[in-house]
Amino acid sequence: MARIIGVGDNTVDTYTHLRIKFPGGNAVNVPVLAQRYGAQGAYLGCVGKDAEGTMILNSLIKEGIDISHCRQLDELPTAFSTVNVVDGDRVFGKSDPGASQSIHLSDEDLEYIAGFDLVHTSVFSFIEGQLPDLKAHSQMLSFDLSQKCDEEYLKSVLPYTDIAFLSLSGISDAERDQLMRKMISLGPKLVVMTRGKDGSWVYDGKQLYHQGILPVETVDSLGAGDAFAARFLLEILHQTEIPKAMELAALSAAENCTQYGAYGYGQNY
Repeated sequence: MARIIGVGDNTVDTYTHLRIKFPGGNAVNVPVLAQRYGAQGAYLGCVGKDAEGTMILNSLIKEGIDISHCRQLDELPTAFSTVNVVDGDRVFGKSDPGASQSIHLSDEDLEYIAGFDLVHTSVFSFIEGQLPDLKAHSQMLSFDLSQKCDEEYLKSVLPYTDIAFLSLSGISDAERDQLMRKMISLGPKLVVMTRGKDGSWVYDGKQLYHQGILPVETVDSLGAGDAFAARFLLEILHQTEIPKAMELAALSAAENCTQYGAYGYGQNY
């Protein structure tokens, strides 16, 4: 069984129109969803010593996710972001990274991380300065850049990244190709770009692959990108061919759009 750990960010997604809070965050969602697809998942990060932090940790316990190296901090609240949904698409409002920005990996943490097949983190994890150590203790490291693709930032993180994820919809095909070539030249073995309704692309340095979206009655697109990443990473660990891995990832992303929250456990507020 493939072992995947998320390291870094977490948040409480607060749906203002529903008055419901959901646990989430890229580095949380990926191992949770990967475990639902057949992996063994774990999460390492910091939450506040508050009701929201307890909500996140309890949801992970219920999912069977290893949280043995998580910390609850007194000095900062749990991260949150406010979310509205308009025509099935998420619209983010106010947010605060809270305790999730305080992650500092100890030698014990790094030894623990080294036991996983894949480590996943993101631009929201405030972990850039620790990437050399994280890479040195990772069998494979994936990094979600979200929409951050300025050259200076790419040069700071991609040399330590095996699989890079990027979410961009407002660029041309020529800009897409140029950017993916630049990214692959900086170190990753694979670059994955999701582009909303236009589907996804994967570039391995030799060939560019495309996968369209699968039609579904969308309730909430929050978590769809993380579902795609989780399934794609798991399939890559299983040595699934890239086109098939993308197809299965698109299916998982579509299924995730049929529910609110990235992986459930909503609480009224």
